[in-house]
Amino acid sequence: MADTKVGAADVKALRDRTGAGMMDCKQALEEAGGEVDQAIAILRKKGAASAAKRSGRNTGEGIVASYIHADSRKGALVEIQCETDFVARNEDFQEFARWVAIHVTAMNPRHVSIEEIPSDDLDRERKILTEKAREDGKPDDVIEKIVDGQIKKWASELVLLDQKHFNEELYEGKTIADLVTETAAKTGENVKIARFARFELGDGGE
Repeated sequence: MADTKVGAADVKALRDRTGAGMMDCKQALEEAGGEVDQAIAILRKKGAASAAKRSGRNTGEGIVASYIHADSRKGALVEIQCETDFVARNEDFQEFARWVAIHVTAMNPRHVSIEEIPSDDLDRERKILTEKAREDGKPDDVIEKIVDGQIKKWASELVLLDQKHFNEELYEGKTIADLVTETAAKTGENVKIARFARFELGDGGE
């Protein structure tokens, strides 16, 4: 497959779709034998590996992005961190930050990552699900596996990084974590969602 010839138009189309570099797109298409979906999978794997290498680097720059819904009744602030002021002013980085703010407004996550869920909440949910599995007559030797899967699903509904972006047409079912990885690959820097705050009219009232 490595000898497959790919046209410039195919490379550009893949770059427009993924945001990866031209040479990376060309190499991925050649490796995939011209199969676009497989090339995208190769690019994602490479991007995830690169992002993992950068994950320990200091993120001392970034922006606070905001979004207010058209009805002016709800909105969000998000802090997205990166390594340099140059990237913080980058258009792709700022667009990513704004879409995260829009997603937070629409989907109302509770935490950035699963690590932020209080252990008491996790233990309580695990106990409830375990008791229900027993009541449903599930065998003891598979209950833990069943509950692990249910906990993962429950957490994904609360955790920003695990949620699929609400605009599935635009982001093709990618999670927010996928978009962080893609943004890190585009910018060449460590990118991190540090925190967010969501506001809805009346939430803070008595």
